[in-house]
Amino acid sequence: MVAHTFSPIDLIPDFIPILGYLDDLVITPFGIWLAVRLVPAEVMAEARNNAQQLPGPDSRLGRVGAMIVVVVWLLVAAGVGLLVYRLIESNSGQLT
Repeated sequence: MVAHTFSPIDLIPDFIPILGYLDDLVITPFGIWLAVRLVPAEVMAEARNNAQQLPGPDSRLGRVGAMIVVVVWLLVAAGVGLLVYRLIESNSGQLT
């Protein structure tokens, strides 16, 4: 089930209307359900207990990550804008 979910090759390609996404909407939840059912109860209880003892997510880390992504996108946009500007300027001199 994990291989189907993360595989770039689908049983039914996504570009086929409705059926392309329907297989993902059925097979992935079924795989999760099956995995949970196959894990022994004591292992699941121990995993849930361990998960509760972990510290929660640090919201500052999420903000820093978001700022990094925004800065990278702004730099990429500025670089593309500069390339387009230079391309237009170099071509405008050739047209006259």
